[in-house]
Amino acid sequence: MAIRNIRHLGDELLRKKCREVTDLTPKLKELIEDMYDTMYEAEGVGLAAPQVGILKRIVVIDVDGTPYTMINPRILETRDTQDGSEGCLSVPGKAGIVIRPAYVRAEAWDENMERYEVEADGYLARAICHELDHLEGIMYVDKVEGSIYDVEMDDEEQDV
Repeated sequence: MAIRNIRHLGDELLRKKCREVTDLTPKLKELIEDMYDTMYEAEGVGLAAPQVGILKRIVVIDVDGTPYTMINPRILETRDTQDGSEGCLSVPGKAGIVIRPAYVRAEAWDENMERYEVEADGYLARAICHELDHLEGIMYVDKVEGSIYDVEMDDEEQDV
């Protein structure tokens, strides 16, 4: 497939709300494959469609070798909180501390438009929340506690 250009903070498209996917066309299936390729190439663990210039409610996540394609995702339940360092492929070389739910239960549709639910805690819960924020035009920098700091590109920053 293809590696797509990742949009960076300051691009107005990243601040727009995404539209629901009503029909999974061949073009959108190709987009999903490209999003995985782009995310892996950039060594990220999540990518939302607006980050590659498409205002559709699609995210891909892979924090531990288990890929999640989430179409029209929605958080159903959250519990407790966690704080941790977050980065973003749209804000390269930067990170900040963000408070997120420690547990998330979400629903989404997969690449075959079959509904599923996922229960997640820890890093996966953080990634789901981070990526779903992108679909609403919200960036992690809006939620940072304290200041944003520089990170080395080869460090263990959490590019969700």
